[in-house]
Amino acid sequence: MNSKRNFLIFPIILLFLVYFLIPSPRQAPPLPDSFRSTEPGDTVEIPGLYSYYTNLPREEVIAFYEKFYTRSSFLNLPFFTYRLNHPPEYVWTAIRPTVHSSYLEEIVIPFRESYIINGFEPQNDPFKKEGERPGSGFEINGKEYKAKVTVLPIKSHPFVRIAVFAGIILIISFLVGQLNYGPFRHRRLL
Repeated sequence: MNSKRNFLIFPIILLFLVYFLIPSPRQAPPLPDSFRSTEPGDTVEIPGLYSYYTNLPREEVIAFYEKFYTRSSFLNLPFFTYRLNHPPEYVWTAIRPTVHSSYLEEIVIPFRESYIINGFEPQNDPFKKEGERPGSGFEINGKEYKAKVTVLPIKSHPFVRIAVFAGIILIISFLVGQLNYGPFRHRRLL
């Protein structure tokens, strides 16, 4: 029985190790018809963070980033991903306290990395009443933009992923051992 279980577990562990070592997605190109922000705080203060002024609606912005962040840079292999929709005030913790937000979404690649996408549309500011919101968006270099999109990739090193996975495997092995030899030994669970 033990050799059959090992025969099944070993390929699963090997599959996870390959998953952890596949290269991350490439950085997405600039948003179409957008202007990259050069404001203080949007350049080098937070490594990896970049912002764009754009007229794209939320759905198109998220779809654009999903297209790039759900595939590996190696052979364009797909990743299993899911999206989290956070409340706008979470941006003060996730990015920095001075960022404004109308929506905040996160594309998560489990056990690997995530990409935080924050959009601020001044006309849809959830923290101001209807009459207090400005009538227009942003004016940059004589052009009007409806929104500012900020993207922050949160990546992990492959060896950290493997170390965390090894810890999980050790804990599961310990718990299975406790189930088979501890107070539950009379019940055949595994």
